Amino acid sequence: MICIGGSRGSIGILHEILGNLPSNFEVTIAIALHRHRESNDTLMRLLRSRGMPAIVEPYDKDILSNGAVYLAPPDYHMILDGKSICLSSDPPEHHARPSIDVLFASVAREFGRRSVGVILSGASKDGAFGALQLHNHGGRVIVQNPETAKASTMPKAAIRKVPSAEVMNVAQIIECLQTLLTQEGPVDV
Repeated sequence: MICIGGSRGSIGILHEILGNLPSNFEVTIAIALHRHRESNDTLMRLLRSRGMPAIVEPYDKDILSNGAVYLAPPDYHMILDGKSICLSSDPPEHHARPSIDVLFASVAREFGRRSVGVILSGASKDGAFGALQLHNHGGRVIVQNPETAKASTMPKAAIRKVPSAEVMNVAQIIECLQTLLTQEGPVDV
């Protein structure tokens, strides 16, 4: 399981990451981006542009599928619970719903050492606690180098919570994910 979180300055990076994934991978990817609750489908259209893997905004109780990319819908926390996705309208965390912390903490509980979390550019501390949860459950934590982020607050907060996190520039993150997606077999969900 790979989970990715970001906010201000992360959409272009996410587009670049998704555009460079191998065409056939068998790992599930879950993404939480800070979005306004009344967001339209512009982001989905951008992320679904040619060459990208199929990206889905899941419904509550959708069953997880290997090789799928799930983007948390606007105004809902996305929680991975066993083999399904739960959408929650619980209060925002760090003024955000969807919250990166909520997604990452659920991935930590469900997938533990079979998980990788990636924190991208952002202007809040959301994601730092979730990164710590991933780390504490044996998952791998990758953080965008704050010096390369448009908004460095989020990556810096994650590094403070998880000093052993792997700090990478965007090209290194892409290379790392490509390696993970081509060398590892399917994740049992």
